[in-house]
Amino acid sequence: MNSNIKNFHLPAASMSAFDIFSVLICTGIYRQILVPLVGRLSRNPKGLTELQRMGIGLIIGMLAMLAAGATEIERLKRVIPDQKSSSLSIFWQIPQYALVGASEVFMYIGQLEFFNGQAPDGIKSFGSSLCMASISLGNYVSSLLVNMVMGITARGNSPGWIPNDLNSGHMDRFYFLIAVLTAADFVIYVYCAKWYKCINMEGDEKEIQMEGREEDVLRRV
Repeated sequence: MNSNIKNFHLPAASMSAFDIFSVLICTGIYRQILVPLVGRLSRNPKGLTELQRMGIGLIIGMLAMLAAGATEIERLKRVIPDQKSSSLSIFWQIPQYALVGASEVFMYIGQLEFFNGQAPDGIKSFGSSLCMASISLGNYVSSLLVNMVMGITARGNSPGWIPNDLNSGHMDRFYFLIAVLTAADFVIYVYCAKWYKCINMEGDEKEIQMEGREEDVLRRV
């Protein structure tokens, strides 16, 4: 892709900075705008629940993959003949990085708060470990998925979807495949979220304290 801004060359690896900026901006928007607004409408001081945040994160992640697939289609259309570059500006990748950052704000932070909020005080560290373990497992599954797609699509004389020369491949199809898998994951997630009943740890702790006080009073009597 065209990564030049007049005489300045923008390294491709620096595009991840837009992901970081998106996380910072979306975190501020969520804390300062979305939480108070949703809190007034739903009468929930937290705004969105952890399960709702994770669901929104999945939807935004799916939109990010759709944006990446659309960008890849346009990139392939503008490939310069006999060259490995495309005339499409690299800044067309900003929307997908911004969406990925927004997805991380809702998904990962909501997931961490869910594990911490639904675990008793004695095993909160275990809940955080489960959260990190699920993210690590996702990285392994991602690598496995890439290898499976490369092995299935690269048969015979076909270069496959993810060849060494991306101009002869179809990364757009891979992005759309991830979007479809994310949509299926969202459907399963909604079913499980409806089935799950959140535990009010603060309320349970107060009830235990009240019961303990009542027992102390009865003993004194």
